[in-house]
This record gives sequence, structure tokens and C-alpha cells, in this order.
Amino acid sequence: MAVHTSQSVAKAAGEDLARGRSRGSGNPPGGFRRGVSTHWYAWTMVAPVVAVIGVIIGYPLVRGVYLSLTDANERNVARNIGVNHLPATYRFVGLDNYADALTGGQFLSTLGWTLVWTVSCVSVTFALGLALANILNRRIAGRSFYRLLLILPWAVPGFVSVFAWRFLYNEDRGLLNKILAGGGIDAVPWLNDPTWAKFSVIAVNIWLGVPFMMVALLGGLQSIPGEMYEAAEMDGASPWQRFCHITMPGLRSVSTTVILLSTIWTFNMFPVIFLLTRGGPGEATQILVTQAYKFSFEISPRDFAQSSTWGVLILVLLMAFAAVYRRVLRNQGDTW
Repeated sequence: MAVHTSQSVAKAAGEDLARGRSRGSGNPPGGFRRGVSTHWYAWTMVAPVVAVIGVIIGYPLVRGVYLSLTDANERNVARNIGVNHLPATYRFVGLDNYADALTGGQFLSTLGWTLVWTVSCVSVTFALGLALANILNRRIAGRSFYRLLLILPWAVPGFVSVFAWRFLYNEDRGLLNKILAGGGIDAVPWLNDPTWAKFSVIAVNIWLGVPFMMVALLGGLQSIPGEMYEAAEMDGASPWQRFCHITMPGLRSVSTTVILLSTIWTFNMFPVIFLLTRGGPGEATQILVTQAYKFSFEISPRDFAQSSTWGVLILVLLMAFAAVYRRVLRNQGDTW
């Protein structure tokens, strides 16, 4: 009797399990559908932003990639002359533009200077921002005034700052050369000599980038508990040891973010180069983004295909850098 009862119970349990499986094996809502049904209000608020981004960024990106695979220029694109409409006559050329860019000397030389420009600006900006953040994190007289003064370059519109520096760099009437002349030093061709022009554009970009770096790192410093410094000081740690073992590890998450952002911004820093030197003298200060602009808007006939090719290559380079950067951070145990 007991055996029969246990068999009945087992059979009933098996039937319940089977029914549960049949119910579960129907058409349950997937993760996406479940997320939409649960958080429909969030998707409703995000949808307009996604649509705008798709129109503003998505379409130009797809259009640029397509043009980079053609020989489109000012003479063979569709255009209107008076009441007459001329259809496009450019051809699909595949990866020829990319092959020409990567095997030609112009792209590689411009890329070399762009890398020097980016590494120099980011490294010096980070070092100065970290030094100033450490100074302003201490209790010193007039700290609020110094913070306001150092943030000022960030508050001024970029083009205004660049034009002010261009006036300072003027070889004949610039303030810098007048100061040098007062000390008996000959005028320096700040923007007319290739070497001096490179130093000049780097200095201006550093001056513009230090406030952001300083504010971000100062926020990171203020998030480090003061008890850690007090405990380390009581244990006999020197200021340098406290900096290496407390400050830098505490700033790691902030530093990785600001370095990535600063690298991307500097790599594509169009206003400083264009407004200060327009890539000159010659092509000495031309970076990838200003050269792409030159192809599309300055040379004749305007080469839209070549400009698009350089734009796509810039995007690929930055995506590759971000991927490698993230992998390095992951290998070091950081999450990003």
C-alpha cells in the first residue's frame, strides 16, 4: 500500500513538472520584450534622443563610409546650376581610396605629427592638472580665488582664446615678442617657423585643457578619505610614498576616464590648429582632422571621397585605441 502511494505521488509530481515545462516552453516574453513592457516609460523618453542621434550622427556616418568607397569630388557629384540639375557621375572604386591613403606619404606623415601632438598635449596637461589639483586640495589662503582663476580658460569660448593667443604670437606686434625685445632677445617667429609653430599650438592646447584636467582630478582627490593619509603619516610614510601609494591608486578610476576623453578630444582638436595656423606653415601643423577638412572645403576640386576616407580612418583609429585602452585596464583589474 505504501509502495502504491509513493508511486502515485511520484506520478502526480511528474505530471505537475510536465505541465510546468509545457507552460514554460510556450512563448515567454524575451529579455527585450520584458524590458520594454517593464520600463516602457524609460524607452519612451529615450526614443526621441535615439532618433535624433540616428539622424544627426548615423546618416552622415553611413554617407561618409559610402563616399569613401567612391571617387566623388566637386565635379562629379549631383548639383544644381541655375534651373538645371546635373546628376551624379562618380563611380564605386571599392577600397582604392584606403589603399592610396595608407600607402601614401601624406597620411602617414600627418598621422605621425598627430600622434606627437596628442601624446604631448595629454601628458603635459595631465601632469600640470595633477600638480595644480594637489596644490588646490590643501588649505591655502585664497584657494577659491585660485580655483576660479585657473578655471577661467575653460570658461572662455575656445575661438576667443585661440584668437587672443594668435595676437600674442604675432611676430611684429605680439606681446610675447615685445617682452623678449625688452630683454634684448630677437623676435621669435612663433607661427611662421615649422618647429616654433608646433610648440605654439601645443602650448595653446595645454592652456585650454589644464582646467578640465585639474577640476576632474581635484574631485578625485577630495573623494579619497583623509584618514588614509593620517594613518600613513603616523606609520612614517614620506610625502612621496603617500602620493605613490594613496593618491595615485585613489585617482586611478578618474585618471583613466579623463585620459581617454582628453586623448579623443585632442586627436580631433580642430579649432586650435585651424584658427591658429590653418595647418601651416606649409603642412607643418596639419593634423588628420584638419587635413580631412582641407580635402573637402579648401582644395579645388574639393575631394569628398578622400575627405571621407580620412574621416573613416580617424574613427577606426580612435575605436582601436579605446578598445586597446579598455583591454589594458581590464588586465590591470580595473573596470571600465
